[in-house]
Amino acid sequence: MSDRTSLRTKLRTKAQTIGTYVLLVAIAFVMLLPLLWLISTSLKSPTEDIFQFPPRFLPERPTWQNFQTVWQSHPFGRYLFNSTLVAVLTVGLNLLFCSLAAYPLARLQFRGRDVIFTIIVATILIPFQIVMIPLYVLAVRLGLRNTYLGLIFPAIASAFGIFLLRQAFQGVPKELEEAGRMDGCTELGLWWHVMLPAIRPALVTLAIFVFIGAWSDFLWPLIVLDRPELYTLPLGVATLASAFSLDWRLIAAGSVIAIAPILLLFLVMQRYILPTDAGSGLKG
Repeated sequence: MSDRTSLRTKLRTKAQTIGTYVLLVAIAFVMLLPLLWLISTSLKSPTEDIFQFPPRFLPERPTWQNFQTVWQSHPFGRYLFNSTLVAVLTVGLNLLFCSLAAYPLARLQFRGRDVIFTIIVATILIPFQIVMIPLYVLAVRLGLRNTYLGLIFPAIASAFGIFLLRQAFQGVPKELEEAGRMDGCTELGLWWHVMLPAIRPALVTLAIFVFIGAWSDFLWPLIVLDRPELYTLPLGVATLASAFSLDWRLIAAGSVIAIAPILLLFLVMQRYILPTDAGSGLKG
């Protein structure tokens, strides 16, 4: 009787596991449908109907002509360079300034620390559209309009980044910090040699979020730029709509070019977004 009960329990557990996986695969497929349609559209020839129902996700005659037309007719190489430069600089400055701000808020004791942190976190509730005009006026007065620095200016630090890294710094064992002090590290040395390596997963997570935000930002570049040679990929893709009278195949090809680096970055970096033992460097 106990063997039958055990067998039923195992079968029930296995069925629940299979059902969970089937549900997750179905949800993933639904979430990926727009991306699959976009890639399919970018590979379709002009003779294929892209709006047929039910939709055909496998092109009858796949072609790279749409990508060639977009790349040759528009300076997508320049757009790609601009987006890469802006995103990389934004990530680097975010990691630097957010970690410098988060470290004392997490590990040092000083008057008003909690009040400062509360004010910083409260700014997350302020929509960008509210501060957009003051930021634009400030950028113009500083001579940052139509410059790479002007594109990076609003995103060199973020309240979300400070919050995320502060929480990560608070999770570092006190013994690791004390070991660094015994080795003669200053506060800046502790931040660089001890704390930053201990929170690498949080740094990678923040880097990915910031990179995606900077790469896909459309509104701020649209406001601060009017020179096409400085356009980023989102602005470059937007110009395709007017240039090709809404030829969705070419727009889809440009969109695939724009999102491919983000997908590649996530596939490469996802293995680093894992919790690590911050105290693994301690000696017993």
